[in-house]
Amino acid sequence: MGSPTLTDPTSLGRHDSWQGVRAVVAGFGVSGFAAADNLTHLGASVTALAEGARNADELEKAELLEILGARVLLHEGATATLPDDVDLLVVSPGFRPDSPLVVQAHDRGVPVWGEVELAWRLRDPAHDTPWLCVTGTNGKTTTVQMLDSILRAAGLRSRAVGNVGTPIVEAVMDPEPYDVFAVELSSFQLHYTDSMSPQASAVLNIAEDHLDWYDGPSAMADYTADKGRIYERTQLACVYNVADPATEELVREADVVEGARAIGFTLGTPSVGMVGLVEDVLADRAFLEQRDSSAAELCTLDDLASKAPHFVANALAAAALARAHGVSQAAVRDGLRAFRPDGHRIAFVAEHDDVAWVDDSKATNPHAARSSLQAYESVVWVAGGLAKGAHFDELVQAVRDRLRGVVLIGRDRQVIAEALSRHAPDVRVIAVDGGETDTQDGGQALMRRVVDAAAGLAGAGDTVLLAPGCASMDQFTSYAARGDAFAAAVRDRLDDLR
Repeated sequence: MGSPTLTDPTSLGRHDSWQGVRAVVAGFGVSGFAAADNLTHLGASVTALAEGARNADELEKAELLEILGARVLLHEGATATLPDDVDLLVVSPGFRPDSPLVVQAHDRGVPVWGEVELAWRLRDPAHDTPWLCVTGTNGKTTTVQMLDSILRAAGLRSRAVGNVGTPIVEAVMDPEPYDVFAVELSSFQLHYTDSMSPQASAVLNIAEDHLDWYDGPSAMADYTADKGRIYERTQLACVYNVADPATEELVREADVVEGARAIGFTLGTPSVGMVGLVEDVLADRAFLEQRDSSAAELCTLDDLASKAPHFVANALAAAALARAHGVSQAAVRDGLRAFRPDGHRIAFVAEHDDVAWVDDSKATNPHAARSSLQAYESVVWVAGGLAKGAHFDELVQAVRDRLRGVVLIGRDRQVIAEALSRHAPDVRVIAVDGGETDTQDGGQALMRRVVDAAAGLAGAGDTVLLAPGCASMDQFTSYAARGDAFAAAVRDRLDDLR
């Protein structure tokens, strides 16, 4: 059972002494290191656990933590057993609720936090920086980056944090306070978050993804419930997707701060209390006094880097969150004009003989792939990889009339092939073999075969679209490596033809 708790960590904040608190940090990625580093800085007795170091950078960070006074255990089996004397467990998002450490902590009554929960508790009360939070199955990173661009255009000291890359505990502990945070949160992070109170929050969409993290027949319901946790204790605005009723239902079920409003975003004409499209104008009927009779122009479709429907929807959600924070119409326009998406998101690669080649390797689940496919009229679809328990029947039914042909790769390509056989039997399908972890050449040889196959299926007016609908790690080191290999193979082929 371990010795009695010396200090209750749930009562502590940034300016309290954490001396005597025995904290275990499980996972040694970016967020795990940030949590261990800052808890050590606050005076806690920290033990960091992970199933080995993955690279030289992690080994260097482990040495630094040990110099600072933490205990670091990076070896096989390190996360199998919770140490005896523990007052707090901080877990990385990779730890499922049924993992041994989490189960043992719950059995002992030890609080289990994620890095986001720790960050919320370490906010500086003298500078209560608002959090504008975003989750959803797809579009989180793009929306948060758009939001950050808008906030910066308004002259605010903003930072995009959370699942987008920068650990939020690191940003919260910055000695120079920020004006506002644009926070990307995954369902995993939200699962371990209990006290966060965003100024405004958004669920962009709900679809099958990461169901391998959740277990049993209630996996989808549990995943959806964790997404909905973002609305809890929201202060001003809960932003939902009018086209996805599940997101509005989550708002209805949330326990929000009195006075918080439900704000819809839609690709149709917005009703009162929504943002949406009026012809080619992104319009606000939620955050102006005369919203019963008029709308405020935020920007036009021509101001955006892409007119793809899911990209426009992300822009509307970002605009709603920014407007909830009090940002002007002009700042929304300027921020969206300045924004350019990261690589591997509906990224144009090349065009030859009236065939366009587009890299959307970031489309790592069926919902994202569907959004990408629906942006083009006639598509040769490159798909496959690790399906993570997802199904493809609804996707194929929705896009079958757009499919000129399909090229399949990866471990779970048969799952997609079977959905195509059921719902689009006349579409030509080519399966390209390639061993798992085909990384000796970065997947170049595999992608050259893929590109050659796709070229054979494509005709004038078609788009060859890499939107795999699956994760990449069976054959590539990351979705970015997969996209890079695709783009390189396309350019090599076109160079050979010129």
